[in-house]
Amino acid sequence: MPEWTREPDLRRVLTEARTVAVLGAHPDTSRPAFYVPDYLHSQGYRILPVNARYVGKTLWGEPVRASLAELAQPVDVVDVFRRSEAIPGHLEEILAMRPLPGVVWLQRGIRNDAAAERLLEAGIDVVQDRCMLADHKAFGIGPR
Repeated sequence: MPEWTREPDLRRVLTEARTVAVLGAHPDTSRPAFYVPDYLHSQGYRILPVNARYVGKTLWGEPVRASLAELAQPVDVVDVFRRSEAIPGHLEEILAMRPLPGVVWLQRGIRNDAAAERLLEAGIDVVQDRCMLADHKAFGIGPR
């Protein structure tokens, strides 16, 4: 399984995904870690916010979880808003998810090839350095 870069693959993820865990979700409306998942929520995706700093808050109708381990439901995509160098620190958490997410999507500006390789080896597809909001709009995918 290679890293996904082709439009048909990306379109399929955006069309088929229903539940997106947002690692690094943020309540500040001016930050991409808020407005990207906010857009996705407005398009019908279920957004599960994950950020230990904001436990106790509610975003997109869901409580903010401290870690991916707190998610009790399957996740189609883990959308990552963490610095590239922080990605290895989340690998074990992602790999411990059951069932495994279908895709780990590293947002624009985020890339870690070594971490991506480990995820791919575990059977998780990877998208790096792309924005879910931008691709959703560019591909003309409508609301769910």
